[in-house]
Amino acid sequence: MIPFEWYWVVFVLVAAAFQTVRNATQRTIAGTSGTLGGTYARFIYALPFSLIFFSIVVWFYGLPSWPMPSYFLWVAVAGLMQILATASLLAAMRGRSFSVAVSLSNTAPVQVAIFALLILGEPLTLGLAISVIAATVGTMAISWPKAGMVFEPRSVLIGLLAGSFFAMSSVSYRGATTSLDAPFLLAASTTLVIVLIYQSVIMSLYMAWRMPDDLKAVLRSWRTSMVAGLAGACASQLWFSAYAIEDVARVRTLAVVEILYSQIVSARIFRERARAAELFGVACIVVAIVTVLNA
Repeated sequence: MIPFEWYWVVFVLVAAAFQTVRNATQRTIAGTSGTLGGTYARFIYALPFSLIFFSIVVWFYGLPSWPMPSYFLWVAVAGLMQILATASLLAAMRGRSFSVAVSLSNTAPVQVAIFALLILGEPLTLGLAISVIAATVGTMAISWPKAGMVFEPRSVLIGLLAGSFFAMSSVSYRGATTSLDAPFLLAASTTLVIVLIYQSVIMSLYMAWRMPDDLKAVLRSWRTSMVAGLAGACASQLWFSAYAIEDVARVRTLAVVEILYSQIVSARIFRERARAAELFGVACIVVAIVTVLNA
């Protein structure tokens, strides 16, 4: 039997695996419907599965009590920040230094720790600070562009902004799940359903207005999109469950285990050889994981 205080670790490890599957499927969708279309599929096709999860949890626990107005503010901010983070990286794609922007967006663990301390009052211990820094250095080392890539100040700004938006999204999800007076599974499921409805409506309206062809492409690729939706819904349900019971900085730091999964896939399936920087990054991530589990 797994002790309750370790539930969040199990949630994160399994969520990262589901997210790896979702990302791989989402890349396939993006190839036919554009990057924003792939992101839209992530929300709209996850919604039906999240409703199923919500129904199962409600069957056990009943409906949650009506939340305070602050709960809806947390949800609105979290959903918007997640969309803006994606939009920031899409903007970086128009420049010549997309890899730099992606690398700097991986400063999110540090920003999560800072925002969690300032906004939620969650403590930042020495052990957690070390793990956050190790995770950030590791992810940046792995994603940093190779020699000869163009380095633009605009990409630096966009990358840091994307990291800030991702960090604020995580902190706001933590604020939402903990402000709802309900068992953690019910709080996670309720928050997931509400935010997916919110994001799906916003992106449906935007794509119908500005990108109708991409919207049609997403709807036509429903078979592949349903796989991405199922994996995404499972990942999000587990992320939100972890947010409901553990400090967000610890959750997001352990979440870098997803990069280890990706490295294993690259080495075992695609037979790709790791660069020295990538090996250094993996070592830093291992240090971060060991440290955060003992922080």
